[in-house]
Amino acid sequence: MAEVGAHLTAAPAGGDRPSVFEAVAQDSLMAAVKPALQHLVKVLAESNPARYSFLWHWFDEIYLLLDLLLQQHSLARCSASFSENFYSMKRIPMGDGRQQRLATAGLPKRQHWKSLLLLVLVPYLKGKLEKLVSSLREEDEYSIHPPSSSWKRFYRAFLAACPYVNMTWEGWFLIQQLCYILGKAEHHSPMLKLAGVRLVRLTAEDIQALEKKWAETTSSQTHSFTSRVQSALRKALGGIAFSLSTGLSVSVFFLQFLDWWYSSENQETIKSLTALPMPPPPVHLEHEPSSALLPSLKTVCPLCRKVRVNATALATSGFVFCYRCAHGYVKAHQRCPVTGYATELQHLVKLYSPES
Repeated sequence: MAEVGAHLTAAPAGGDRPSVFEAVAQDSLMAAVKPALQHLVKVLAESNPARYSFLWHWFDEIYLLLDLLLQQHSLARCSASFSENFYSMKRIPMGDGRQQRLATAGLPKRQHWKSLLLLVLVPYLKGKLEKLVSSLREEDEYSIHPPSSSWKRFYRAFLAACPYVNMTWEGWFLIQQLCYILGKAEHHSPMLKLAGVRLVRLTAEDIQALEKKWAETTSSQTHSFTSRVQSALRKALGGIAFSLSTGLSVSVFFLQFLDWWYSSENQETIKSLTALPMPPPPVHLEHEPSSALLPSLKTVCPLCRKVRVNATALATSGFVFCYRCAHGYVKAHQRCPVTGYATELQHLVKLYSPES
């Protein structure tokens, strides 16, 4: 089982409170999964638009449903989100005493649904708002509303306020993390505080309880028709959620690498790694009489040493000759007269001067 397999590492001594590095790492896990999956969907849509374009068009909504199913599965089985469970953590309600409930006990309904909404809905709305702001910035210069209209003033006021709202949002998280580092807060994220929960490390009892629950679930059987239908639906949804959980657990590092590789900050590095090498300079063939020093005048043909007639360039080297001279030489030798590069007649390009 993927959830249990991720917890086989022993929790470090020093309390059940996760370090800030563990807490931030589990936050960044799901943030890296979505861009990587989005790139995969984009590649599919570009390779076969007729079949996969709807995936790209409705990617946010499809990802919302999958994320909802995945987080609901993790919260119900492990009292944690997928990323928290991956890093061997669980959620417990605020105010719980030293005797903590097991991960299999689940969260109270209020904390469960608040956690689910904050895990799934807030990132979705934030992403939609960022796309809206980006589209409004692009359309601002081409808006059909006059500069003095109320809609234009509203657009500009909204766009001007967005950076400050985003700064306040990010500053809120930064201050909460600083308070968590200094031991002044029990939460590294305001979302946990709003959900009324806090993060703790999994214990050996939690891992044993998770394994026992998994064994009981796979061996349980129902007899009535209604219960069988309900069980089949639960198993189908649970199977999808379990497949997502297992697939993400196996491919999470690959997805993080994919997100890094195609990130905007890494594009310059990619270009430097994948750029074509610089072609070498032309090699003059000293033993060929026709490849002696080029004429000083640019209007003179290197072959006949006369003013060019019907100027024609060789696409393989860029040198310009008379059409008759270049055609006869290439037809006879299949190479450029100056550089010796392999050339064919189809590489002859007729040049037209402005005077003609």
